[in-house]
Parts: sequence; C-alpha cells; structure tokens
Amino acid sequence: MPTAPVIEVTELRKSYAGRPAVDGVSFAVEEGEIFGILGPNGAGKTTTVECVEGLRVPDSGRVRVTGLDPVAEHEATRRVLGAQLQESELQAKLTVHEALELYSAFYPSPLDWRPLAERLGLTAKSTTRFAKLSGGQKQRLFIALALVGNPRVVVLDELTTGLDPRARRDIWELIEDIRSNGVTVLLVTHFMEEAQRLCDRIAVIDKGRVAALDTPAGLIRRSAGATVISFTPSAPLDDRELNALPALVAVENKDGRITLSGRDDTVDAVLSLLARHHITAHQLRVTDAPRPAHRRLVHRRVRAGPRYGGLRSRTVGPP
Repeated sequence: MPTAPVIEVTELRKSYAGRPAVDGVSFAVEEGEIFGILGPNGAGKTTTVECVEGLRVPDSGRVRVTGLDPVAEHEATRRVLGAQLQESELQAKLTVHEALELYSAFYPSPLDWRPLAERLGLTAKSTTRFAKLSGGQKQRLFIALALVGNPRVVVLDELTTGLDPRARRDIWELIEDIRSNGVTVLLVTHFMEEAQRLCDRIAVIDKGRVAALDTPAGLIRRSAGATVISFTPSAPLDDRELNALPALVAVENKDGRITLSGRDDTVDAVLSLLARHHITAHQLRVTDAPRPAHRRLVHRRVRAGPRYGGLRSRTVGPP
C-alpha cells in the first residue's frame, strides 16, 4: 500500500497588496526524496516554502506536512520539520557551541549536537563566535540548527547563494549525506546545476505558478527549445540584475563564467545589461535548440558598438 507524501501542497495561493506571489501551486514530496523548487528570484519560491513551514498563512489552498497543517498545528509541525531560511542571522557574539545548545533546548527529543557538529565539520569551530565564521561555515551551522531537532523533513532555501564553487560543492555533499540518513529534503534554488546534481524531482516555479514538474533529465528533454547563454564578463555583474532578466529559467556562475537559461528575450536583455555597465562578454555563446536533433550553436564576442543598445556582435563560427 503506497504511503502518503511527506509534503502535500494543493492549489496554494498567496497575494501581497492584491498582487499574487503564489497562484495555484500544487506538488507532493515523497519520503526520502530531495525535491527541488527551481526558478528565478521573485518567482514565488520562498513564499511557497514559508507556507509549508507555517511562517505565512495561505490565502487559499491546502498544505500538509506529514499530515499536519503547518499553521493550525504549528508546534507539532515544528517537531517534524527543520528549516534553514533564505536570510538567516544569529547574534554576532553567539558561539557555535552556544547556538547548538540553545536550539537543542527547543525540542523534546533533539539529536546530540556534538556528533552532528562533527559530521558537519564544525567541531573545531565550537568556540568561534558567529560573526567570525566564513560564509560556508555559517551555512553548515544553519544546516546543523535545522537538523538538531531530529526532523523527518528539512527545508533548505537558497542554501549556496553567495558561496564560492568549492564551498558550494561541499554543501552539496552534505545535502546528499542528509538524505542518506533518512531525512526528506525540500531544496529551493535558482541554480539549475545544483538542482540537476541533487534533486530526484524538480518543480519549476515562474510568476507564482508551477511551469513544469519532472525529473532533472525530463526537464532537460522538455526544455530542448530553450536558449542558453554563456559568457565570461570583463567585470563582475550583480546577481540581482541577472536574476531580474526576463524569461530567465536558471542562472549559474561557475569560476567567473556565467550561464543563463531562458529565451531569445533573455539574450537581448543580457546584452542591454552588459552595454549599460560597459562590460565586455568574452567567449559569448548562445545555444538555440528548437529540436534536440538539430541544434544551432553561435559563438559571439561582444564589444562596444551601436547594436544591442551599445553592443556589437561578431560571429566567429562553430566550435
């Protein structure tokens, strides 16, 4: 007999000042899954998971976590669900040891935080104040705090944003370790590479709606007609401006090279963005694949000029 999903979201809606942030989102997460919610900033991902966590009250729809209503049964939900929020901070002088002791006291049957800290590489930092931790160490601590209550399911929201590639890969290994220990993971991200590496299934949310729900391989097959833009900028670009590009599905910044998945609108918008900031896109590649068997690859080097709002492109041929 099939077991009930760990998380069930049905026709979830939430608006702010009359504007819908989440507009009819539905999905279910099975026990033992790493389930990804993927989409650009402002798509409604965080509002969706905050409703799952019981931090926001939905306008309508149904949310259940292990059969519990996260709002009406908040205390019971808190015992089975651990959460790392998108924007988390602790008191600057609080040490790693003190934070883990404090959070352990919130739960009736917490894990022993010492082996947890050891598994997450925090033992050597147990007396270090929060303000002195690196970005990767803070993320490890937030994972430990999300797990210390011994939850059945953990929500990780934009966990690796702002981390360097090595720290990001370390966190990915930790997430896989969490799942191997029997914890169901709901992972929110805007990195397609991250979702593809970690997730069993992915819900793509855009403008408050589920645009697609499939395995990573299934999404790649379905998005064969998407446009992929990759380039190395001559100067850093603001992540917020990249994530605000129209029709953007995913963005990745790996070792200084930026890869964007979207549509033709995204290409025009990113060229305009580069022009505004007088940034050159080195080794710019735009891949257009209307059919999987017939792909067209164009390589461009972009520099200042009259086209594309101050940019001019020159085709340099296929690889």
